[in-house]
Amino acid sequence: MPPPADIVKVAIEWPGAYPKLMEIDQKKPLSAIIKEVCDGWSLANHEYFALQHADSSNFYITEKNRNEIKNGTILRLTTSPAQNAQQLHERIQSSSMDAKLEALKDLASLSRDVTFAQEFINLDGISLLTQMVESGTERYQKLQKIMKPCFGDMLSFTLTAFVELMDHGIVSWDTFSVAFIKKIASFVNKSAIDVSILQRSLAILESMVLNSHDLYQKVAQEITIGQLIPHLQGTDQEIQTYTIAVINALFLKAPDERRQEMANILAQKQLRSIILTHVIRAQRAINNEMAHQLYVLQVLTFNLLEDRMMTKMDPQDQAQRDIIFELRRIAFDAESEPNNSSGSMEKRKSMYTRDYKKLGFINHVNPAMDFTQTPPGMLALDNMLYFAKHHQDAYIRIVLENSSREDKHECPFGRSSIELTKMLCEILKVGELPSETCNDFHPMFFTHDRSFEEFFCICIQLLNKTWKEMRATSEDFNKVMQVVKEQVMRALTTKPSSLDQFKSKLQNLSYTEILKIRQSERMNQEDFQSRPILELKEKIQPEILELIKQQRLNRLVEGTCFRKLNCRRRQVPVADIKAVVTGKDCPHMKEKGALKQNKYCIWTDGLNALLGKDMMSDLTRNDLDTLLSMEIKLRLLDLENIQIPDAPPPIPKEPSNYDFVYDCN
Repeated sequence: MPPPADIVKVAIEWPGAYPKLMEIDQKKPLSAIIKEVCDGWSLANHEYFALQHADSSNFYITEKNRNEIKNGTILRLTTSPAQNAQQLHERIQSSSMDAKLEALKDLASLSRDVTFAQEFINLDGISLLTQMVESGTERYQKLQKIMKPCFGDMLSFTLTAFVELMDHGIVSWDTFSVAFIKKIASFVNKSAIDVSILQRSLAILESMVLNSHDLYQKVAQEITIGQLIPHLQGTDQEIQTYTIAVINALFLKAPDERRQEMANILAQKQLRSIILTHVIRAQRAINNEMAHQLYVLQVLTFNLLEDRMMTKMDPQDQAQRDIIFELRRIAFDAESEPNNSSGSMEKRKSMYTRDYKKLGFINHVNPAMDFTQTPPGMLALDNMLYFAKHHQDAYIRIVLENSSREDKHECPFGRSSIELTKMLCEILKVGELPSETCNDFHPMFFTHDRSFEEFFCICIQLLNKTWKEMRATSEDFNKVMQVVKEQVMRALTTKPSSLDQFKSKLQNLSYTEILKIRQSERMNQEDFQSRPILELKEKIQPEILELIKQQRLNRLVEGTCFRKLNCRRRQVPVADIKAVVTGKDCPHMKEKGALKQNKYCIWTDGLNALLGKDMMSDLTRNDLDTLLSMEIKLRLLDLENIQIPDAPPPIPKEPSNYDFVYDCN
């Protein structure tokens, strides 16, 4: 007969004694259970004791999390969180360096537990740690020459404890002094500093910037890009990751008017080439956290284009009109000035109108009107001018080649450039905030200072090539753009390492190749779109969903080791969960350090399954599609080369008699 559900069998350890095997009644108050354990070992004052997990987590057992205790769990009787916090609060102020070091080491470990953290913070422990960082370091620096390892370890444990305590979100970041910020910044600015101290200092600065506008301003005054750059040139990927995270945080929180200035500084300090050399092309794999940081930096960099993308052209602005004159001059009149006074005004207007038509503008008389739509606004004109100046031969060839064609077959350069710029902005999601879980960065965008413009230049030449391959006319414009988008998207999914490699990938994705790919995909799709197959899918789908659900629930039972994510890390009984929200819907995710972002699809699916709700993650959709496809293919193996009719065969009429039936009896 199975034991009652409320009874859990555990082992409990106590230093110097044999472990006890006992049954815990979950209906009893925790204090009564602790008293029973203490009585068994003849320990007085049971209120000074607590139970904690004996594994590496050492988390305390509380009334909130006691339901997580499973049969076979090993627990440890230890001093209560309040007692432990009080003792450590005193020990870290010891005059003995060895005692202080040991106390800080214990504090760094225990601070991961929210129960202990709350007790230590109640003793004003955060203030004590910040005072030790602010003033204590000077006192101990005198001992550095003779006790350098001890000093480094002491500071490392102090900062570790601080980071762990702050991660619980109990204390506001706005409470810290300028002196503390200066001290943390000084650790980052030092050329030679212990790796653990540097890593924790960078983590603290990132959290300060993301969680407080006032602290952002103070950190920005203390830290310069030039001081962060050397940390990217080392070989420690974790330090490089935290360094880019700080740069991203400063970039993200900078006022709009400061972002372009900051981007200019990053360019002057050659941040892109340093990342390319020491991170992307380093002889080691890029982990997920680094990939996420590179993705965030890529998005923030491209978002600098948003202002131009959303700026309409002013047809009365002569400086803007001069850009269009320059496009015309480079294409048709390279040796003469655009404002040549020879000839009548009417003749020049007529000539300009003819040339603007050849350039492919919709409005031949006043092409400035073509740039009044946002997006892409003035960004399209910027791209056209960049192409004309930096790839002049290709620009002139495209314009002249199309101006000599019959009207119905010419590829309009102006219109194409405007629509292409808009399309590339959509592909790269220009103007959108970085996703909290995405790590989809493209190495090729780190190979050039003007990567977006170069990206455009490659794609506009592709568009012209595809137009010719399709033998398109003006009526086919949208079809051509759809093909070009597919070519670009397919090439990007291969993650080319350089712009030249991207160009090479596009060469292999001609219009003919796209047609072959589409035909192949269509045939595969058609095989699964017939009525009998759809009915079979509908019948199988509940079984597959149940299989996915069981897999998710099994993962919940197994447990998963996550990096720290939420700021409180409170343990919530599953029975108390009312709904599951992810990504930007989570209040605590909006200002978190990007290093702490992870994919939680399996867990959110599992929790939704427990709540009786649909599993809505992309991972579930992908798993469902894959498993459905595999199951249907397996079931259709015996029907290979047999045409499956769309409608079931007719049921024959009943025979006039059943004399042909054989009676087995």
